[in-house]
Amino acid sequence: MIRQATKVDIQAVAQLAAKMWTEPTVNELAEEFEAALIDENATIFLCIEDKRTVGFAQCQLRRDYVEGASTSPVGYLEGVFVETEYRSRGYAKELLSACEQWAKERGCTEFASDCELDNNQSLAFHLHAGFTEVNCIICFAKKI
Repeated sequence: MIRQATKVDIQAVAQLAAKMWTEPTVNELAEEFEAALIDENATIFLCIEDKRTVGFAQCQLRRDYVEGASTSPVGYLEGVFVETEYRSRGYAKELLSACEQWAKERGCTEFASDCELDNNQSLAFHLHAGFTEVNCIICFAKKI
């Protein structure tokens, strides 16, 4: 079952996200997700199986420049994750579809996403889900 997250789901989502994003802590992720739930330009969808949250997708509307897009706002997949033992069942695609529908309902005609250059699993998911690769970049930063 796919449904939108509510405040009571924050910890479950943060625990899942911590398995995907190693940099922020679970508490930092929980704060970010709580903020997303009260932002009308963002949402989180959950995949529930056997009364257990086994996956999530976070999406939002982006009005800044989105690589490869020609309209604004653009629906943007910020992250999608499904527990290893629940993969290959179409859950990530269902989560993505929920995000795309949410964006369409808010007037979007384009949907975008990104992944790290070395994340071959994410690249394969995106290509299989109908995304087209539009650019590869290397970002730079330095302290001044």
